[in-house]
Amino acid sequence: MRIAMLTGGGDCPGLNAVIRAVTRRGGAEYGWEVYGIRNGWRGLVEDDLKLLGPSAVSGILHQGGTIIGTSRTNPFKIEGDADRVMATVRGRGIDAVVAIGGEDTLGVANRLHAEFGLQVVGVPKTIDNDIGGTDYTFGFDTAVSVATEAVDRLHSTAESHNRVMVVEVMGRHTGWIAVMSGIAGGADAILIPEFPLTVEDVCDLVEQRAARGKHFSIVVVSEGTALTWRSGEGQTILSSDQLDAFGHVRLGGVGAVLAKEIERMTGFDARVTILGYTQRGGTPTAHDRVLATRYGVKAAEMVKEGRWGMMAALRGDAIVEVPLAEALVELKTVPLELYEIAQTFFG
Repeated sequence: MRIAMLTGGGDCPGLNAVIRAVTRRGGAEYGWEVYGIRNGWRGLVEDDLKLLGPSAVSGILHQGGTIIGTSRTNPFKIEGDADRVMATVRGRGIDAVVAIGGEDTLGVANRLHAEFGLQVVGVPKTIDNDIGGTDYTFGFDTAVSVATEAVDRLHSTAESHNRVMVVEVMGRHTGWIAVMSGIAGGADAILIPEFPLTVEDVCDLVEQRAARGKHFSIVVVSEGTALTWRSGEGQTILSSDQLDAFGHVRLGGVGAVLAKEIERMTGFDARVTILGYTQRGGTPTAHDRVLATRYGVKAAEMVKEGRWGMMAALRGDAIVEVPLAEALVELKTVPLELYEIAQTFFG
């Protein structure tokens, strides 16, 4: 049997652990030829693959990024590219594709399976932890750990200078990283897309702390949060009007706007720290290495059993399979119960 795998979308800690697990289980145990598709779906559009073996995946478990590259290529964006994908699959004699990615990458996988009959299985990947059908995605734990460490370090600076420190973290549609790192780091306010506080709410929390003798605050905000005011005004922060192949605009800048408003409305010195790509780069945590490895092994088993159109998922402590179509119905958002826990410690 000959299989190929790709990594699509943003890079993510743990991708190499999945690649290693699929290669080792599929090659060493099942005797398959395992190929890496370079740069996501683009590799199938351009017929750019490389053979993977034990030596290719040796020593990559702890490495960040992905050894086969990634991109945000959407083969349904340009007419004829989906046909080119299938031509590469047929021409190379590929029996199955393992797609490792988020909602966009897996959405392409599901569409190719439904419309072209591609024999594909999926592995959920995103630091945002917003894919449906699974309790957690690998990469999320690493991102939260990085953000939490940043919050911890900023506490000392905030207290020393009597400042409000605004920490902008990733999270386009959901606030999982913000909530979890905010709780873990003891943030005094957390703004997320699901339950956004008004700018005045945040300023009130800052002033309440000052009235108790706490002349510093830590505010964590997700990059995709739309700022709102009690007047009913709202502002979505975008750093670029250009769209990627999946129609997404580049986000960034909400932290700077929020810090400026806090300073204007309260008089406190406010500064912003944008964590950006540091959250998705570097060495994965032990948790993410293990979870990604388990996902990779499960993906190989699903291929062996011909479970096409399915995705590996974590349910409780078990790795199970769920239909791709089911997992992609809607994003997994932060539940109100979790946000209310965070609110207990605001101010």
